[in-house]
Amino acid sequence: MLFPDYRPRRLREKPNFRKMIQENRLFVDDLILPLFAVEGKGIKKPIDTMPGHFHFSCDMMVKIVKEAHSLGIPAVMIFGLPDKKDPLGTQAYAPDGIVQKCVETIKESVPDIAVLTDVCLCQYTDHGHCGVVEKGCIDNDASLDLLARTALSHARAGADMVAPSDMMDGRVGEIRQALDENDFSNIPIMSYAVKYASAFYGPFRSAVASSPQFGDRKTYQMDPANALEAIREANMDIEEGADIIMVKPALSYLDIIHTLRNEIDMPMAAYNVSGEYAMIKAGELMGWIDATKVVMETLLSIKRAGADMILTYSAIEAAKELNK
Repeated sequence: MLFPDYRPRRLREKPNFRKMIQENRLFVDDLILPLFAVEGKGIKKPIDTMPGHFHFSCDMMVKIVKEAHSLGIPAVMIFGLPDKKDPLGTQAYAPDGIVQKCVETIKESVPDIAVLTDVCLCQYTDHGHCGVVEKGCIDNDASLDLLARTALSHARAGADMVAPSDMMDGRVGEIRQALDENDFSNIPIMSYAVKYASAFYGPFRSAVASSPQFGDRKTYQMDPANALEAIREANMDIEEGADIIMVKPALSYLDIIHTLRNEIDMPMAAYNVSGEYAMIKAGELMGWIDATKVVMETLLSIKRAGADMILTYSAIEAAKELNK
């Protein structure tokens, strides 16, 4: 098809034509809003590295969850910041831990929104790593029981879904077994199956004070150079019982999302991470970009690559735009 017989602009001429031939669409139902929980009451403290986001006490978090629900956002993801940390991250799986308390509060106040919980140890350990440290190394197998205990404690608090983000080998199977053996076989697992050792996590690590106190996370998070490994990681977690697999980060790994979409037939999430969010906000503050338009284009690109759902700090902003 060549000009002048074929004129692509014919179907771009009118807004209705453009809508009729649009190949991919973003919906409010695609969005998941991450939130940061802290101990106390009446707390809504701005996060310097993530303009527009806050540390919320449980009572204040309910207000933003109600807003999200009113906009049609189907789910939130809760991250916790404990008051005290220790080598084994005991506050991660304590029955009265910050995530556990916020889950209970939200489910009492906004029962119709889905509450997902991040299952990891890094925010709760004094060394900042996602697993148990033995002799300066991350002990994969010793970490599994603690991660399973964390997921189980979230389920007991009322979480609708648990999401292990630690990248320890075998943790999905361990969590699935713990849930099933304790009458939580109905609780799905969203696995951070393909999580890269990325520089884009910086603002998040600052927000939750989870930067490693020694070394880095390259021994358990994926090498950004690797693509085939993503298929192996995703398939392994699916075989262990994951119901949804996630790619994190999103924008620098759109090719990975697309590859996995063609390789697996499971629901897939992508995490539009803090660094991606912060760059857009920085551009907005400088007056260099129309942030709302960039956000919508960014999220559409993630959906176009093949993600079924998107965790994004721009969920509220995007939902408002989509509801216009």
